[in-house]
Amino acid sequence: MDSHRHLELLLTEGERLAAMPADALDAPVPGVPGWTLEQVVRHTGKVHQWVTGMLLAGPEGTPPTDLPGLPKGPDCLPAYREALGEVLAQLASHEPEQLVLTFDGVQPAAFWFRRQAHEVAVHRMDAADAVAAAGGPPPEPLAADGAADGVDEWARFFLARRWNQRFGPFPPELAGRTIHIHGTDDTPPPDGAEWLLTFGDGTVAVEATHAKGDVALRGSAQDLLLTLWRRRPLQTLDVIGDDLLADRLLDLARF
Repeated sequence: MDSHRHLELLLTEGERLAAMPADALDAPVPGVPGWTLEQVVRHTGKVHQWVTGMLLAGPEGTPPTDLPGLPKGPDCLPAYREALGEVLAQLASHEPEQLVLTFDGVQPAAFWFRRQAHEVAVHRMDAADAVAAAGGPPPEPLAADGAADGVDEWARFFLARRWNQRFGPFPPELAGRTIHIHGTDDTPPPDGAEWLLTFGDGTVAVEATHAKGDVALRGSAQDLLLTLWRRRPLQTLDVIGDDLLADRLLDLARF
């Protein structure tokens, strides 16, 4: 997926988050115990402020530490829209290949295009789930191509790279085990929606391929993304094979 499409997704999902009803701000988020809709809005807005600061700092700068954050109460919604506009403007002012500061060192700006798009997609669903649980309408679905790209980011960056950075080697009992993740949308996303995770000596390799694993996780790209980010129970997916291995994967997937 190209960075232009990431910006489109960020704008769409960010505007949906900004449009959440003010009278539901105290609604609990079903998939994130202890959080309310207001906390989701304020958290996501502060992330936008932080990323804007990272982009402004330049590749040789330091991460911003003195962020204003968002106000409490109904004022958080217009403040969120302002933070969204600022990060969109900063991203649009950067070429995707331009080097910038990230939490994974200096990377092309495309890193933030993608990360912000998927950050907001998951948190918009958190917010919409809270509204729905409080008696509001069901969440608008995520775009299948965006959700599939979010699964790819989850697998290739968060699982295959970030997990080792934060926690060290994967448990030795996973060596040699394989997990197949298979999107089942009626119209497959242009970049595909199949991955094979192969655990090795403390690491995991990710391939975009169709293969038989020790367990297969099948579902729409949206259900795969939200389950892998622990917003939906494993039972949301069609699990074929070693369901204990699938449980272990989600137990490990705490980023």
